[in-house]
Amino acid sequence: MFNPQEFNRAASALCDYGRILYNRGWSPATSSNYSVRLNDQCCALTSSGKHKGELTPKDILVVDWQGKALSAGKPSAETLLHTQLYQRDEQIGAVLHTHSPIAVVLSQIWKDDSLSLTGWELQKAFAGETTHEDTVTFPLFANDQDIHRLASRVEQHMQQQGQGHAYLIRGHGVYTWGKDLAGCFRHLEALENLLGYQLELLKIRNL
Repeated sequence: MFNPQEFNRAASALCDYGRILYNRGWSPATSSNYSVRLNDQCCALTSSGKHKGELTPKDILVVDWQGKALSAGKPSAETLLHTQLYQRDEQIGAVLHTHSPIAVVLSQIWKDDSLSLTGWELQKAFAGETTHEDTVTFPLFANDQDIHRLASRVEQHMQQQGQGHAYLIRGHGVYTWGKDLAGCFRHLEALENLLGYQLELLKIRNL
């Protein structure tokens, strides 16, 4: 069902990005999960409970769109939040879920169900965004231990409001995606900085 050589390349890349994200403080300890599409039926995914700064290829497994493991390893509890994206858009090649302090804190204190940003040059880092004059919007979802229900809620929102570039889960973290790992990481890096700008604005306005 999957090409072993492609899996090996994906596993190695996920380990490399795991170290990068851990060193930036965006994936502390065993939090977070990352994946790469292998074909139209499955993806490579980080196993549950693995320290993201110490990942090795044996910590990566293959899962199908229903979250079933196709190789050795225990799928993340949040697998369906990855596969929901791959199923809805064949152009998505990678998904990164992280738990940075900025994203977690801002998601807790932001009162609205979405965060809309306009006027920041960095918005153009997202695929398809060509001007700072447009608005990029990131929905916020309540955290839910029922991942099937949460994935369904995300899909319903995307059907009604559009897919966008990322979303936040309150008190939890962010999900970002892209055509490949490099593009996905670019989106994540841009998002982290934009969320940081917004958090600083809130601090200044409350002085």
